[in-house]
Amino acid sequence: MKKSRTQIGVTTILISILLASCNLPRSEDQGPVDRDSINTSVAQTVTANAMQTGVGGETQAPASTLTPSTPSSETEAPTEASPATETPLPSDTPEPTETPLPCNQAGFVKDVTVPDGKKFEMGDTFTKTWRLENTGTCDWTSEYDIVFIDGDQMGAPDSVQITTGTVEPGDEVAISVDLTAPSSPGAYRGNWKLRDPEGVIFGIENSSSGYFWVEIEVQEPGPEVKFDFYDEAPSAEWISGAGTLSFGGPDTDPDGFAMYKDGADLEDGSSPGGVIETHPQWVDNGVITGKFPSYTVEAGDHFKAKIGFIALGDGSCGVGNVKYQFNYKKGGTLYPLGSWNETCDGSLTALNIDLSSLAGETVRFVFAVQANGPASQDWAVWVNPRIEN
Repeated sequence: MKKSRTQIGVTTILISILLASCNLPRSEDQGPVDRDSINTSVAQTVTANAMQTGVGGETQAPASTLTPSTPSSETEAPTEASPATETPLPSDTPEPTETPLPCNQAGFVKDVTVPDGKKFEMGDTFTKTWRLENTGTCDWTSEYDIVFIDGDQMGAPDSVQITTGTVEPGDEVAISVDLTAPSSPGAYRGNWKLRDPEGVIFGIENSSSGYFWVEIEVQEPGPEVKFDFYDEAPSAEWISGAGTLSFGGPDTDPDGFAMYKDGADLEDGSSPGGVIETHPQWVDNGVITGKFPSYTVEAGDHFKAKIGFIALGDGSCGVGNVKYQFNYKKGGTLYPLGSWNETCDGSLTALNIDLSSLAGETVRFVFAVQANGPASQDWAVWVNPRIEN
């Protein structure tokens, strides 16, 4: 019958202990070896091994001496351990430093004239003025210029002197350039920068491109006013049934009056400028006329105006009722061009008379207003009367 693994193991341990005891160093003071103690130690070792070894050589784990924990009725979510936080070593914090300003630098303040998108007619001349601030550290002297960079030059010179004196850091200066609107309709823009005495180009700090500019819109020319009756009114000859009148009133003159009434409240609710009031003589069927200085008519000329009445103080209509006439006088003869009966009805009547039949003729135009019956409240007005072409 084969020996068990336990018996072999015990024998091996006993032999090892005996060999070790034979090789133990001796000294003069060391006493004889206590064999009973050795045997006791061996016996204890064998017993311990036997307790850990089962039948067939399988090792049994010793019973735990720890009290098992009672599992929780709820499953706890796993948590991630927080990484250890390292305490930074103390160090000196550097003081913040300011970025030094450049020598040459400008800031845009405002457009003094010609705001962006201002409308001009083809060929109009105008002056663009900017206000800039010296935001650098160097003085701007008479050797500093503004220079055209790109876009539409609009007849401007390549450069314009900034100042004849000195613009110190922090100071502002107005810089102007004379321009001409292009000869074709459309939107136009010219970009500008600054230049120092060494020829270095620099821009303005509050612009992403560094440019400051002039930007306009050119439109088709509108009608040109060839003769302005409003401007010429003081030079006209004013007459009523009572005789010659002086232009300018007063508006209580019983002989009738002609005068400016800009901003008066009219029957349509407007309060325009360019208003001439022509009140007839304060009698039934009273009349007033105004004969203007001579004018030579051109082909394409048109007489334009609005006619109506001044409103009452509360804005309502009065009882005005008159006949308007627009005539011309040539060689001592008066010729009619238009006639309109008007009552105060809350609206003005627009006039547009083609004068082409008189092209080349030198004539004197005549305004006339006649009361249709009583002249009470016949506050008849001509609004912005003119000849356009």
